[in-house]
Amino acid sequence: ETLFAMLVEITERAMAHCDKSDVLIVGGVGCNERLQEMMRIMCAERNGRLFATDDRYCVDNGAMIAYTGLLAFAHGITTPLEETTFTQRFRTDEVQAVWREKKTSIPNGNDDAITGGANGTFNSC
Repeated sequence: ETLFAMLVEITERAMAHCDKSDVLIVGGVGCNERLQEMMRIMCAERNGRLFATDDRYCVDNGAMIAYTGLLAFAHGITTPLEETTFTQRFRTDEVQAVWREKKTSIPNGNDDAITGGANGTFNSC
């Protein structure tokens, strides 16, 4: 309950900071009905909307992490296994995302393209 309250609070702060009114719950925790209820209450109080994905899509974010790795690999970014690390307090707004800097094709045999942003970093808003 305490963890969910913290998630709701930081989500509400992000909504205010970014002037947003919609929340989408994803990932493994997105299946939790209590979290959905707490987020729904907060959204209603802010005249916002909550979108909870279908249980089929409320899974671990491993697929998203793997896709990010594919994008990095497609742009020549690799790290030898012995040099890999993890960051528990990972901030996505401080990560260089070179695939957002230019348009490129992913080397998977199709013509899907990724279009980049202005500075190549993730924008949290």
